[in-house]
Amino acid sequence: MDRLSGHIEDDDTVSSDTESSVISFGSGDEHLVTSHTYPSEIDAQLFRLNELECHYETETASLWTYMRPRGRPSFTPPMLRDFDNWQRLITSNFGSDQTELRYLILGSRSPGVFCFGGDLALFQDLIRSGDRQALAQYGFRCVEILHRNMRSLDLPMLTIGLVEGAALGGGFEALLSFDFIIAERGATFGLPETLFGLFPGMGAHAILSRKLGTAMADRLILSNETYTAEQMHDLGIVHYLAEPGEGAKACREFIKRSERRHPGLVSARKAMKYTRPIELRELKDIVEMWADAAIQLTEQDLKVMSRLTRAQERVAAA
Repeated sequence: MDRLSGHIEDDDTVSSDTESSVISFGSGDEHLVTSHTYPSEIDAQLFRLNELECHYETETASLWTYMRPRGRPSFTPPMLRDFDNWQRLITSNFGSDQTELRYLILGSRSPGVFCFGGDLALFQDLIRSGDRQALAQYGFRCVEILHRNMRSLDLPMLTIGLVEGAALGGGFEALLSFDFIIAERGATFGLPETLFGLFPGMGAHAILSRKLGTAMADRLILSNETYTAEQMHDLGIVHYLAEPGEGAKACREFIKRSERRHPGLVSARKAMKYTRPIELRELKDIVEMWADAAIQLTEQDLKVMSRLTRAQERVAAA
């Protein structure tokens, strides 16, 4: 898999006025941005999350966010807690009569991985202990975050998912909630849940069936195949392709092209969502079905899940 060479230098302090940091976005992109300014009116907590890096760019009114998991790159409870706080802080600091936010970008700092999705280790523990309620609560939390993102947090902004590696399971589902997906060639997408007797329960059915129709959605969900960024682009799931190492550059080019038509794009996305609405209740009903199925998995299913978990851990550690 491709490896990200970019990094953001850490600084746990935010001054009362502004803060600047040198940012490297990866091979060839090192000098795209030399500094970011954080307006003093933005709550400093946004830039101090444990597993999410946030950098606000004043010139384009963009918030760049990168997942930086402390363990396996998946949606663990600590990561979900950060996403809850991230969304809360964005809605309380940006918008009408506050700091402007026109673009929200989410990527990952895990080399070769966007996100592996659900916390499979946690799932195994909860299934073995028979805790269906905890499984459902985990799923509810995921789809609540996803649904808020689908609504663009009720802000007049465009959301962009930046994919520089593997997006599997819930990682793929999370991307489907963004207005636009920009993926590097070499990035991969897949829904492996049927390998261990489950199905993707955090949005795939609802979103893919509306985007592609039920037949194609079924094919993607049940195939157990890994799809390339090019294949996802052909289907219309990925909106723009970038060369390896140039995903951030492609995001910047998209933002630059979109500036003059930003209001129209925001309105067009809003109208599209209106024509094929997805209610939170629908997503939660599917989570209930997912929890029912999960609690019935056999020990053999859990062994397959465990092997997949170990394989993903090896990839993440490589």
